[in-house]
Amino acid sequence: MNPSSKLRRISSTDRLLSSLDHALRTLSGSHSAGRTNPASLAAQTQSLSEQDRQLSGALMRVNHVGEVCAQALYQSQALVCSDEGLRAHFEHAAQEEADHLAWTQQRLEQLNTHASWLNPVWYGGAFAIGALAGLAGNRFSLGFVVETETQVEQHLASHLERLPEADLASRAIVDQMKLDEQRHAEEAQAAGAADLPAPIKSLMRVAAAVMTRTAHHI
Repeated sequence: MNPSSKLRRISSTDRLLSSLDHALRTLSGSHSAGRTNPASLAAQTQSLSEQDRQLSGALMRVNHVGEVCAQALYQSQALVCSDEGLRAHFEHAAQEEADHLAWTQQRLEQLNTHASWLNPVWYGGAFAIGALAGLAGNRFSLGFVVETETQVEQHLASHLERLPEADLASRAIVDQMKLDEQRHAEEAQAAGAADLPAPIKSLMRVAAAVMTRTAHHI
């Protein structure tokens, strides 16, 4: 066997095993943040009514699901990507999204509520979609990132309007997430993203709506 071929096969196997390990850590909630949780820098949250606590919990559960999916999308795109520079781009974005995952997990615990019980389903579906986007080519894969992050940013903006005013901790987390998602979209655009066809964008919005409505309760 050609030594270089053997090296490529080993490298691919290592990336696959690393991806599986990452999936297990994502679903078990064992990710830790590399940045300070914005909630710790926010002013002291006022006492929430039971109704507000439940609303914040449901919205943050949806946001947590979004971060579970983000890990799956970036991991799958990096796994199938043949461009080392682009793979590094996806892996760096995934590291920042891991901060979001840890922050939302912490906030769910503080709000005394649970993460979505369907997280394995969300992760598996997002992983498959990300892999398909990656296999379609680098420009399409980047375009998928731009559209995903743009839709997530809009979704987070709507949550800032719906979160209770007294829940300063959740609002601080969502505000920082929104800034990061906007930057990720801009970076993907600058890297040469293709504009996705309108039907694909619409399909992505429908899929996101189904996920968010389900995760709000389950």
